[in-house]
Amino acid sequence: MALTMDSVLALAPDEASAKAARGLTAPAKWPTLGADDHSVWGECQGSGAKPYQTSADLNGPAFRCSCPSRKFPCKHGLALLLIQVQNPDLFNGKARPEWVTEWLNSREAKAQKKEERQAVAAAQPVDPAAAQKRQSQRWTRMSDAAQELAQWLSDQMARGIGSFNPEALKQWHVMAARMVDAQAPGLAQRIRDAAQVVNQGEDWAERLLRRLGLLYLACEAVSRRESLDADLQAELRMVLGWPYDKAEVLEQGAKLRDRWQVLGVAQQERDDRLTERRVWLQGQDSGRRALVLDHAHGGRGFEQAWLTGAVFDATLAFFPGTGASRALCVDRVEAPPCVVPQPDWAMEWQAVAERVAASPWTPLHPIVMRRAVAVMTGGRMHLVAEGQALPAAIGTADAWRLLAASGGHPVSVMGEWDGEVFQPLTAWQPGEAVVLWQRLAS
Repeated sequence: MALTMDSVLALAPDEASAKAARGLTAPAKWPTLGADDHSVWGECQGSGAKPYQTSADLNGPAFRCSCPSRKFPCKHGLALLLIQVQNPDLFNGKARPEWVTEWLNSREAKAQKKEERQAVAAAQPVDPAAAQKRQSQRWTRMSDAAQELAQWLSDQMARGIGSFNPEALKQWHVMAARMVDAQAPGLAQRIRDAAQVVNQGEDWAERLLRRLGLLYLACEAVSRRESLDADLQAELRMVLGWPYDKAEVLEQGAKLRDRWQVLGVAQQERDDRLTERRVWLQGQDSGRRALVLDHAHGGRGFEQAWLTGAVFDATLAFFPGTGASRALCVDRVEAPPCVVPQPDWAMEWQAVAERVAASPWTPLHPIVMRRAVAVMTGGRMHLVAEGQALPAAIGTADAWRLLAASGGHPVSVMGEWDGEVFQPLTAWQPGEAVVLWQRLAS
């Protein structure tokens, strides 16, 4: 798809990188600029005598820069694409430099070697007995941890929520650490999330009890694991934070070929310099929604880029579980833009109810509000559709950008509903495929 200013900025690892990139878009800072069908390149004059060599592989897009930044893409890579969007004529008639060709060739070679390693690994014989023993040992550790957590939760309720002061909350983080030690990091994260709710907002007690209740339900499910069906056991495993191996999902996961449109992309900073990226897709023929979930460590970039509004002919392999929404991309080819039909308002909420019934631990639900009007009331944005108003979790800058883009008129808005607030990610005119607004990197 054709790049836009917003789609480029959506690739930024954080708002600081996006802001810095905007400051580097003056062509005078770039003595060399060029592009062909597959790549874009340029040299940006920095503080040193030698300019930074920056290039982007448009098939990703993927980036390479000689600057010392550990962020991917760095500000130079973002600025390079921003300049191309604003001044495409500056890139015409330039031969590709050797340093760009070498980088593209190295990327192709690495991709080929990765495929070869995966093929070798898939061909290696697996000892079923040893694998079963390892799984049994981990389940035993997690079951013991869940039993301890259930008793701890009962003790907290016996003391009463009025006792949850800062000193007491330190013990919550101790308990979270114990869950990590027991190889149940999913439970640890839910404990930390619950602790952050305490004394935050007028309805914090209600929100806290909801989180603690789901934690206790997970502990009860672990104790009754043997009685659960295979899909619910798989769902419980992911709640506990025991991820499935990607190779296993690619080999055994249910596969679906469709024309997938990128409805929205969200990035969130986690602990220990971990960035989580959520990509929501919808199939044109199947009508199915899918979540491609990736993580990047230490400021590194993601292997694949997903531009909001883009359409891909792709095969997805779905993870096991009752939710059956998380998937891995097996292969993809960019396709022409199209308008993917969206269900009506009643069907959206019916889908939410079905996902909750299948797995009460589902943290986020993708929702498309057709013909929604953005309004500011009491200093907070709400999105109103079909007589319902959802409180929006949105930053001030994004809120005003959405208001300006919609102009008070109804727009289609896609976002994530967590059961309490709606976080808008993308907006477009009803019946059109062009993205009108999307959430900036945060």
